Amino acid sequence: MQRRHFLFTSALTSLFSDSAHVSAFTQAATGKDPLRPFYLPPLETLQPGPTGLNIRTRVRHGQTNGQFSCVEFALAAKKMGPAPHLHKALDELMYVLDGTITVMVGQTEYQVQAGGWHLRPRGIVHTFWNATDRPAVGIDCYFQQPFEDFLESATFAIPEYAKAHGLSMDASEIREKYKKLHERFGLIGYPDKRQPIIEKYGLIA
Repeated sequence: MQRRHFLFTSALTSLFSDSAHVSAFTQAATGKDPLRPFYLPPLETLQPGPTGLNIRTRVRHGQTNGQFSCVEFALAAKKMGPAPHLHKALDELMYVLDGTITVMVGQTEYQVQAGGWHLRPRGIVHTFWNATDRPAVGIDCYFQQPFEDFLESATFAIPEYAKAHGLSMDASEIREKYKKLHERFGLIGYPDKRQPIIEKYGLIA
């Protein structure tokens, strides 16, 4: 038994002392190339922008071998976030960098202050907003899906397409694009639940 343990330990030591072997082992075990280190330098503070809600992707799904992605977001003062919705197969982890963001999950509201975290598991209706008099900035981490693709399409690509083609955001073609986007990412929205929140807290749509 001792000899077997010695041989096993020696084999592992030999294997992991060679980076090429480590890469081969990782790729064989996961079917993917090993993760590569990367550094993201600081950026200027993200501003809410003209719509009051702005995003920028910091870590893409592909950079982590599909494990997660991170998107920075900024909310103007008194700004409502997305309509209440749920994800069929996506878990979200929020970290607030500056300000305070109200997160509603089911019927429970959380005041997530700077330095605070909040997990929103799949399958639960949720949304968020900024009820304060100053902007708020946070990071959302997304697991299981490249959800940054959804956000970039919904926030930038589709509105830019509508503008370029002289279409209103309520045009049938634009609504169909959003419908397909939601279906692709397994997102179910409840737009009728958004206005009551806006009215209750005096928010900007």
